[in-house]
Amino acid sequence: MAKSPLGLFAGRVLKAKKKRQRWSISTYKRRKLGLDRKSNPFAGAPQARGIVLEKVGIEAKQPNSAVRKCVRVQLIKNGKSVTAFLPRDGAMNF
Repeated sequence: MAKSPLGLFAGRVLKAKKKRQRWSISTYKRRKLGLDRKSNPFAGAPQARGIVLEKVGIEAKQPNSAVRKCVRVQLIKNGKSVTAFLPRDGAMNF
């Protein structure tokens, strides 16, 4: 393994080496390639509009035995389908 360059004129080499090595850091790679936005169905937006496809009941994890009211929604902006939770009583009536 080669040693890191030393000396007064090693700045350019050190900078280039650091630039190459940063791509092995997973958080740097995710940030630079925008993987969080690409994998997010909302594409970075806080909210999105959609069309309700079907009503679904999601069962709660143990030890609860409730059925959570949810709907499958197709987003208008990109056509992706997501499951949305309906909060509070009577939300499924709207």
